Amino acid sequence: MARVVAVCASQRRSDPKVDIGTGELRAGYGLVGDAHAGVSEREVSLLALESILRANAEFGIQAGPGAFAENLTLEGMDLLSLRVGDRLRVGPALLEVVQIGKPPSDAHTYNFQGVSILPKEGVFCRVLEGGTVSRGDAVEVIR
Repeated sequence: MARVVAVCASQRRSDPKVDIGTGELRAGYGLVGDAHAGVSEREVSLLALESILRANAEFGIQAGPGAFAENLTLEGMDLLSLRVGDRLRVGPALLEVVQIGKPPSDAHTYNFQGVSILPKEGVFCRVLEGGTVSRGDAVEVIR
């Protein structure tokens, strides 16, 4: 079963995100307290823990959850198998996938030690139903 490993936020868009453990996802807004909330329909960003671990091995870095500017770090789900329009139940919240990765022309303000994987492997969602999400919450694809 897929689960939330970290809930991450930053106060400025140029800062790395840190795991806050629990956060409120607000419909039509994103993660309350995060610098990226309310900016676009890409309200919440997701990244797989497996992608972070692979980047660590490939680039010889020691990134952890939030290091690549994602809001939710998930484990046990192939995020790149998702399609735009898919819905995810994350704890009590309901998310809808609006974008997979980011075009190279889109600005990406943060990398970890020169490595950036969110534009290639990140999944961006809007919040359809809000709720408090926490480390350990189950994640389920609703098709």
